[in-house]
Amino acid sequence: MALPVSVTSVAVKTSAEAILLFSDHIIFVDESGDHSLKSIDPQYPIFALAFCIIRKDDYIHRLVPAVQEFKFRWFGHDCAILHEHEIRRAEAPFVFLGNKDKKWRFMRELTKIIDECPMVVVASTIRKDVLARRYTDPKSPYELALLFCMERAREYLDDIAKDTDGLTHIVCEARGGSGGKEDRELELEFRRIATGANPLSRGPIEGFEILFADKKANSVGLQIADLIARPIGLKTLRPDQENRAYDTILPKVWDRKVFPEKSERPR
Repeated sequence: MALPVSVTSVAVKTSAEAILLFSDHIIFVDESGDHSLKSIDPQYPIFALAFCIIRKDDYIHRLVPAVQEFKFRWFGHDCAILHEHEIRRAEAPFVFLGNKDKKWRFMRELTKIIDECPMVVVASTIRKDVLARRYTDPKSPYELALLFCMERAREYLDDIAKDTDGLTHIVCEARGGSGGKEDRELELEFRRIATGANPLSRGPIEGFEILFADKKANSVGLQIADLIARPIGLKTLRPDQENRAYDTILPKVWDRKVFPEKSERPR
């Protein structure tokens, strides 16, 4: 049965108005290392946070199809989730990477996708060991990294992308189960930063909304963010060591903040 005209027209109007509320970009986030200051791993005293900023049109028409094609070619389906830790250790479903020739071809193709991905990276790396030594009451590494990344992302969207209208979603991978404690704590930190009640007493950062996505959602954007977070952390930890993954990412890095050190804007 057809809907009454009045109801149909309201639905269409609401949908059209909703479209105008969102920005042209979306941000995918991932981290490397833990943010605890109570037990700091001397081998990796780093917490790195990476924001991958991508125009939605590029995401829909370029990045997602490229990753899906890659998955179908290597797995026969697109359900496999690209995870840096499992790839690096050749764990399921990447056990075939134990074969050197297959690993070389797989990594070459994956590197090509990242190299051609039309995204901008804003990152923050916290030297937890230096932070703990330098300050008697250090702030949370996660909150500091999130503040720096949100500030730089807002600056990029406003000044470079000229995308000042509408809401931009910051998509994070859900941790500790749906609606878990870690997600609630991160959302609280996000709200504090957004409203100006942040660890460095800076002003509010408007225009963002945080969204948590389960790993099973198989988000292409989150998988790309996962692949770049650790190389950024390793670049801070061992800057003179060969880091081919970071070399691929570098042309996309608009700002990389190292704290408590200086900010590095490669371009």
